[in-house]
Amino acid sequence: MTVSKMTWRPQYRSSKFRHVFGKPATKESCYDGVPITRSVQDNNFCAVNPRFLAVITECAGGGAFLVLTVNHTGKVDPHHPRVSGHRGNVLDVKWNPFNDYCIASCSEDTTVKVWEIPPHGVLKNITVPWKELQGHSRRVGLIEWHPTAKNILFSTAYDYQVMIWNLDCPEQVIKNPVRTISHHTDVVLSMSFNTDGSLFATTCKDRKVRLMEPRSGNILQEANCKTHKAGKVLILGNLKMLLTTGTSRWNDRQMALWDLDDLSVPLLQENLDGSSGVIFPFYDPDTHMLYVAGKGDGNMRYYEISSEKPYIHYLADYRSLLPQKGFGVMPKRGLDVSSCEVFRFYKLVTIKSLIEPLSMIVPRRSESYQEDIYPMTAGNKPALTAEEWLSGIDKGPLLMSLKPGSQVEESYSEMTKGMGNSLDSRRSQNRPGMLQLAYIQGQLGTKDGNEDGSLRADDRSRTPFSNGEELALCSPPMTENELRLKFHKQQEEIRRLRELLNQRDVRVKQLELEIKNIKNSQSPSSL
Repeated sequence: MTVSKMTWRPQYRSSKFRHVFGKPATKESCYDGVPITRSVQDNNFCAVNPRFLAVITECAGGGAFLVLTVNHTGKVDPHHPRVSGHRGNVLDVKWNPFNDYCIASCSEDTTVKVWEIPPHGVLKNITVPWKELQGHSRRVGLIEWHPTAKNILFSTAYDYQVMIWNLDCPEQVIKNPVRTISHHTDVVLSMSFNTDGSLFATTCKDRKVRLMEPRSGNILQEANCKTHKAGKVLILGNLKMLLTTGTSRWNDRQMALWDLDDLSVPLLQENLDGSSGVIFPFYDPDTHMLYVAGKGDGNMRYYEISSEKPYIHYLADYRSLLPQKGFGVMPKRGLDVSSCEVFRFYKLVTIKSLIEPLSMIVPRRSESYQEDIYPMTAGNKPALTAEEWLSGIDKGPLLMSLKPGSQVEESYSEMTKGMGNSLDSRRSQNRPGMLQLAYIQGQLGTKDGNEDGSLRADDRSRTPFSNGEELALCSPPMTENELRLKFHKQQEEIRRLRELLNQRDVRVKQLELEIKNIKNSQSPSSL
């Protein structure tokens, strides 16, 4: 009789993200009273950047969306001005990845419009766009910006066409796209680019997943799996994989992982549950983490993706009783690295007219910058101009470090250069938390450069800031909690300013000592 020995293997794997947890914002840090759209379109209806939050709203007659500054938390005025230039319901909004003051929207009125947002937010209704794109014959359901080229926008509509637009042309109304892709036989459900934008994938109602070259419009590969009906698609660029979410043959919600070089058979198919809501996938290439959330669910699953079997490693669930309609995602450069935040969602809760920020946190004891969880990430500067990309050049994104103080934020005038804006270009909005430091350094630099103490006209035109908001635009606290929050913010600001002044005093003493030493060393030689 032979006895076979069994080898024991642990059911977990070592990972620095194994204990990531979701931390919802406090009620004071949420956006309350937002009339979120009731549209049944399977989009996220929300877009976020480090300065603004945009959300599609319910309105009578035409279509509109709301743009709030990220600091504008609490109760939102029901009569807050909106961006309301569309004649039909707005279906999707996306911020320009290289310009925090530029946003694109598409609508049931068959147009795509690109808007310029003033540096202080929307103070009155905006009805005239910077660019209007007319080319689709039916309602436009989805738009995407190119990930590395400046002012290249993709749109797809219910006419089954994917159109590529170059916004660098001088016309205000653009009627001719630079390329029209007509391979789809039904409505395009989602689009996704690889890291350098040389490939893009689409899912369609005809059940096919297509991998295409965007400039030529040629289909490189096509997947048609009978056991998986794909709804959303993501290219996991740094892993050379493609992920789709959808339903199985038995109508279970399912996700599938594909090899980017061979879409004939999926590498992995994993059933999630039997619910009916659309699954939204979100991927973080820096941490290789995948977040999966269902429309109408309250929970969110997150996984870690690897290039070796079993490919997808379950980490944990975030559970909530509030059902979500969609999500906005903050770019990496807007995260709070001091609290080890690796991802931030803005969850739309329609039943409560609420937008709830949800931070994904890596628990660490040290409060210092954690370089192992914040590698170099895609920045806010384009790697290519539109003309360079159209001529056939491909480049990866320009990377930036998230380490505090390593990057200087661009001003409003630098970001909107070439948009033909008529607003005051001297004012700038920096990333919250860096405002006071930048302002004081500018003032000290002025005093060092001008011995007579006179201020340049450029500095006189600056407006003082308070906690990431201009003093002239800070709304007074309405409740005791808001007052307490403002008080704590001001205390933190005072502490930071004191530290800065102490550093300046030490530096002044060092310089005085150096000058004294130089004078002492020169006096014997002169004798």
